[in-house]
Amino acid sequence: MKELVIAFGLFLFVEGALYALFPSKMKNMLRKLEIVKDSQLRSGGLIFVVMGFIIIYYNIG
Repeated sequence: MKELVIAFGLFLFVEGALYALFPSKMKNMLRKLEIVKDSQLRSGGLIFVVMGFIIIYYNIG
């Protein structure tokens, strides 16, 4: 559980650093996200979920 909290903290740190260091580039990237189809976002999200699950599964056992 401690590792999960550390991983979440690392995620927040990286996200916050990107927005703090490159605010205009992050806004531009979010605008580009509007032209991506929902099905493409869903597919990409599912791929990341599966990859994350595999990484977690192999590192727990």
